Amino acid sequence: MAKSYITPEGAAKLTAELKQLFEVERPKTVHEVATAAAHGDRSENAEYKYGKLRLRDIDRRIRFLQKRLDSIEVVDPRSQSGNVAFFGATVDVEDDDGKRTRYQIVGEDESEPSRGRVSYLSPIGRGLLKRKVGDRVVVPRPAGDLELEILAICYGDFVDA
Repeated sequence: MAKSYITPEGAAKLTAELKQLFEVERPKTVHEVATAAAHGDRSENAEYKYGKLRLRDIDRRIRFLQKRLDSIEVVDPRSQSGNVAFFGATVDVEDDDGKRTRYQIVGEDESEPSRGRVSYLSPIGRGLLKRKVGDRVVVPRPAGDLELEILAICYGDFVDA
């Protein structure tokens, strides 16, 4: 798996999820499966079958998170500065209709477009990278190209606009 970037907050979220699955969810599910297995015939035991399925899902997610955490590079936006948009930057833009929007360029694991947190691999994220205040960016989208003007770039804690 190639290196991916993530903010400290995103890395903390993935680490917390891994800890929750490994220390809480998995032991609880193992106990539930053992209890269901003790009830007898496993071939007709829905609780046992569901528990085993849930356990496989948990183990799959644990393996994914472990590999993901090994392959990510944490980049703290607060340690950066400048007037060019790089990973972690918060970018204020205005579209042709005068609508202002704030985006933070984040890793793919922490992307939440509805909250303005866009992946650096997304069309908007790629369009904003390496741009400066005053630049105009054309972002391709299915509904037609979106033209944005960059109004401000800052590094630090992201605040929803």
